[in-house]
Amino acid sequence: MFKWLSLVTGFFYIVLGIVVIVYKFFFTIVEPAVAYPLGALIILYGLFRIYRAILKIKNSNDEE
Repeated sequence: MFKWLSLVTGFFYIVLGIVVIVYKFFFTIVEPAVAYPLGALIILYGLFRIYRAILKIKNSNDEE
């Protein structure tokens, strides 16, 4: 269950990163010079979580 939840959380991080880039909002209005790197960092973290979740799902299927 945790593996699938981590996968879904990764997708939410990607959506959050896109929202930060498009609307320049992250709990408060942010400048574009801050919004773009912050959004990119959040998207990269979401991709990392998805990658890690996929690896764990594949490893658990190999063990069975």
